[in-house]
Amino acid sequence: MGRSSEPAPTGSILLGEEDSRQASFLELFFDLALVFALTGVVSRIVPDLLSDSVMMRWRALLETVVLALPLLWLWTTTAYITSRFDYRNRWIQLLVLVSAFGLLVMTTSVPYEFEARGAAFAVVYVVLHVGRPLVLRPLLRKHEAIRALYTRLAIWAGVSGVIWLAGAVARGNYRIALWLIAITVDLVVARVRWPIPGRRRPQASAWAMASTRHLPERYQQLLLIALGETVLSIGLTYAKDSATPAATTALVITFLTSVLMWRIYFYRAGEVLAEAVEMASNRAVVGGIVGVAHLLMVLGITATAAGAEVVLAHPSGHTVPAWLFVILGGPAIFLFGRSRLERVVFDRLAVRRFVGIGALVLLAPPLFFAPPLLATIAAAVVLLGVAVADARRAAGRPPEAPSPSA
Repeated sequence: MGRSSEPAPTGSILLGEEDSRQASFLELFFDLALVFALTGVVSRIVPDLLSDSVMMRWRALLETVVLALPLLWLWTTTAYITSRFDYRNRWIQLLVLVSAFGLLVMTTSVPYEFEARGAAFAVVYVVLHVGRPLVLRPLLRKHEAIRALYTRLAIWAGVSGVIWLAGAVARGNYRIALWLIAITVDLVVARVRWPIPGRRRPQASAWAMASTRHLPERYQQLLLIALGETVLSIGLTYAKDSATPAATTALVITFLTSVLMWRIYFYRAGEVLAEAVEMASNRAVVGGIVGVAHLLMVLGITATAAGAEVVLAHPSGHTVPAWLFVILGGPAIFLFGRSRLERVVFDRLAVRRFVGIGALVLLAPPLFFAPPLLATIAAAVVLLGVAVADARRAAGRPPEAPSPSA
């Protein structure tokens, strides 16, 4: 899209600034696997949230993190590969296709995540995160700084891989605990650029953006995928169940919530993200913050989708704490991630987002005594308030230009 599809010569495997482009068809194909993955996560955790066991309901919250973050991290690392390397190169195409297949296999393991077959989830994850840097290293002989970076990545992927595989051998709560530690290690060492004792940090950064347009657009697509998954999940569930007035109301509110999240994201930081990256003096710093912000937002959207499924199953009656956590906590996590994006794009504290988070926290105690449907309506009203505040601030003013913090 926007460029020839002929394979690039090996010597030009790295993209340059002039190579700004739209997402390739190969990347969009990879995104289809992510839609399936996020839908699988929601389908896996909702039965546990609806369980009569208090422990199972709270464990479902940890399952959300343990299942969603590795899948999102795989998408993120793949997006940075296609942002840095020429997708026309046959090796890069192979890596993306193998990653898409790996994402598919991981997702098919999700229903059995903490049983025997669930071990495939960790095995595929480790193979991809160790194997891909090892494949890239020989292709980077002329780019020693980037080659050293991927060597560090492979070493740390091997370290966390031991924890992942130990969790694959374990079962139940032990597996959850080990995998929670493993994904934490992956995210933390990536944030500090995979340090190796006794060696200086590499000059190259994994978060550097060769193209100032490509990766921001990929993140925008990631948000749309997550929001689309929310609509898809509740639409499929609504189609299978009776169309009661309460269920119809839950469907309408969930759709409205998705629209409001879309509006809050794109106005205005999400809309001018590419311009902010282009203006930034340190794109590596900006890239790292932008990545974390989007991971948080998608995690919040995934929790919101799970909450919508719970409300559709039990719109009336008593609200249990774990249900309230996903119904209100999902939008709160989304708003916090969006505040991080505001910080990097406009270099300011996102007051309206934090007011929204505060409102969701304050609403939690009284909503313990209300039906789940009322809780999801309250969350939508808070998001509506944030969106209206954004619109009022922009009324009569020219579109705000980005002023990145780095």
